[in-house]
Amino acid sequence: MVTTIAVIAAGAMGSAVARKLVQSGTVRVLTNLEGRSEATCQRAIAAGMVDASYSSIAKEARLVLSILPPSDAVSFAQKFALVARSVGASLLFADCNAVNPATVKRISEIFHGSGMGFVDAGIIGGPPKDGYDPVFYASADDAERLHEFHSLSKCGLKISLLEGEGVGVGDASALKMSYAGITKGTTALMATMILAAHRSSPATSTALLNELHQSQPVLLNRLGGAIPGMVPKAYRWVGEMEEIAGFVGDGEGEIYKGIAKLYARVEKSLKEDNVDIQVLKEFAEAAKKM
Repeated sequence: MVTTIAVIAAGAMGSAVARKLVQSGTVRVLTNLEGRSEATCQRAIAAGMVDASYSSIAKEARLVLSILPPSDAVSFAQKFALVARSVGASLLFADCNAVNPATVKRISEIFHGSGMGFVDAGIIGGPPKDGYDPVFYASADDAERLHEFHSLSKCGLKISLLEGEGVGVGDASALKMSYAGITKGTTALMATMILAAHRSSPATSTALLNELHQSQPVLLNRLGGAIPGMVPKAYRWVGEMEEIAGFVGDGEGEIYKGIAKLYARVEKSLKEDNVDIQVLKEFAEAAKKM
């Protein structure tokens, strides 16, 4: 029996997740391509996704996976819930976005009393590919709906449920925020200090590279891969760092507001003069050769 699932939207992660579901042979994946770029449409087609209106998705899909930039999570939920309520949908809505617990609880409230279920799902890892799968950590206020979400493990996705006393909506997002705060936060600190050292002088930058090689080889090895991989994703991480700042709260949360500014700086350089990008890439390349 084929199950219909919707994935919104067909970005790098969403399309890869859709491809994984389609490859299981038991899932038909819908998406909405209205107003999307040609590149996104081609990516969706390549993943085996089928274009559909929100109304059709609400009527046909058993489950909706919202996989969007953090800044779009709330507005999409509001728009979709309005359509879904109008057709009496009883589907399960899973917010899989990099948002903080307060934001995901706000999204959950949008679906309260609608007859639709809600799951908080945080994706840890990159887009699925041959031989690799990220983990969907999930929590919910309704245990039955949570286990309904877990059924996606039969369709090729790697699902890990957060269960126990006091666990509910917000906990999966808290885990995602904590993990990303460490991993992407570390990458940002490395990039910040590489740029600062280079601004002082090329000699300072070279000395930093050599000292890391001598005293922090594990960190230098991580840097060599993390920095180039971050550059094309920096624009997506700005909003995520702002969400983490809200999660951490006043005081220490300012750290992540600063990190958001670093990723915005990288995004700007990539679009404009490329100077910062060149500095980061050259340092990373030199690190790989050490």
